[in-house]
Amino acid sequence: MLSNTPRPLVVVWRLTEACDLSCWFCEFNRRLQRPRHSARAADVLAFGQVLADYAARSGRPVLVSWLGGEPLLWPPLRQVGQHFRRELGLSLGLTTSGERLSAPGLLEHLADLYAEVTVSVDGLAEFHDAVRGAHGLFARLRAAVMDLRRRRADQGRGPLIRANTILMHSNLRHFEPLSQELGDWGIEEITFNALGGQPPGPGYAKQSLTPDDVAWLRAELPGLRQRLAARGLVIRGGERYLGRLASSAAGEAVPVADCHPGADFLFIDERGRAAPCSFTAAGYGVPIQQIACGDDLARLPARFSAARAEAWLPPCHDCPSTQVFGKFDLVRAA
Repeated sequence: MLSNTPRPLVVVWRLTEACDLSCWFCEFNRRLQRPRHSARAADVLAFGQVLADYAARSGRPVLVSWLGGEPLLWPPLRQVGQHFRRELGLSLGLTTSGERLSAPGLLEHLADLYAEVTVSVDGLAEFHDAVRGAHGLFARLRAAVMDLRRRRADQGRGPLIRANTILMHSNLRHFEPLSQELGDWGIEEITFNALGGQPPGPGYAKQSLTPDDVAWLRAELPGLRQRLAARGLVIRGGERYLGRLASSAAGEAVPVADCHPGADFLFIDERGRAAPCSFTAAGYGVPIQQIACGDDLARLPARFSAARAEAWLPPCHDCPSTQVFGKFDLVRAA
């Protein structure tokens, strides 16, 4: 039966470029000497009202998902999240490395207010701790996730718990053991990215997925999905997404003529620029101060489309935005 519930508008908001880890593949690696900008709480709160107005006028739910850097390093996060959920009625999500999940009262806050919590896990303990530059992180993350799962069970409600993993040449064949381990934690969904990043780190040449790697993944995924489904664990990302990974591995550009910018997905960066994706904020971004109400927000897709019609930005000639290719598509196990 088809649902009559409108598709949500997903707003991914990068609150800060600060991070407390030193992942070698990440542009927000704490060891990199670079400026670190963060969103102003007043701006975030003001735009939250615009999102609530849009939801009320359109009848469409809005999910605001915080991103970083590490969003748990943004000091106003709890206060802002409380306001967004309790006062404005917006749904909340969060992607975190998990290093800060042990902060007092944080898991209670997440269990009470959030619809989704995504933790980043790149492999089993030794591998994960090494690539993240944090000894013991895997064990701390496991304890926090299991605690969050218990809290959800105790209160009969709480967030969907998802893991996102970065697949690279050296960890790809361990995807199934990792998935089994995450299932033991109480993880319900797994999403994955191929190794990417800006700028590339020193290990990219030997760690990027090869065409043979992607072919192996394509062949193994159906069986893996079936085995994990028996445990109630879902791996998202369908054939479109695997095709995009194959093109990237082969060095083939994939331009996108029409990504329907802003229709279902909106990215906001720490400088307060709303854009079709994280790769186009500098070129197509609209300052959120210029979006004063729900009607202004509803007009953004047309505004973005007009900007793309006038001139494509370089990322549009080889689109790196995973959501455009169905990273979050639900694929039922055979």
